Amino acid sequence: MQLVAENLTLERGGRKVANGLSFQLDGGAALLLTGPNGSGKSTLLRALGGYLRPVSGGLYLRTVGDDATGTGESREVSEVCHFVGHLDGIKTHLTAAENLSFWATYLAGPADAAHSTEARVATALERFVLDALADIPAGYLSAGQKRRLALARLAVAARPLWLLDEPTVSLDAASTKVLIDVINAHLATGGMAVIATHLPMALQAAKTLQLGRAPVPA
Repeated sequence: MQLVAENLTLERGGRKVANGLSFQLDGGAALLLTGPNGSGKSTLLRALGGYLRPVSGGLYLRTVGDDATGTGESREVSEVCHFVGHLDGIKTHLTAAENLSFWATYLAGPADAAHSTEARVATALERFVLDALADIPAGYLSAGQKRRLALARLAVAARPLWLLDEPTVSLDAASTKVLIDVINAHLATGGMAVIATHLPMALQAAKTLQLGRAPVPA
């Protein structure tokens, strides 16, 4: 698969934060979005996820085929991505396992049919070192534990593209390593990730897209 952005123009609050932006990301690779606050990292991720309509330009996910052109079906990015933004998106009155059961059911696709919801939840809890907290209401978790729970939805349903906005916020060094290991495993199977970050991340096959300077207030 390839993620393709062509001549994107994006606006936030009536201001252009990207103009004529183009890039291509192949399967098995990560794209790190860097730049100062206000440079458009979150705006670009929201556009990729389908939460913001570009002013102009195109965004699509292209499946590489066997025909003479080397291209196959084009799909909407929002249909096949995980999006984890600044907010954790968890229900505090539900347990960690119950939160993941919701996401496992809501996000499930054909690729998940071979594994039950319970199995996928158990795998996600283990991969993000939350298995000992499975029956604890999410409201009792620490900030770092809540962040890991939000990120654990990445492991409950198979989706080729991960869109992550500052995913290491509230994570300690050990939890950051867990996350990096999970992302690298995703890339090793041909997945893709677009990650907004201010911190270096030891990811395999990663390239960087530096976004422009933040607007200077008048």
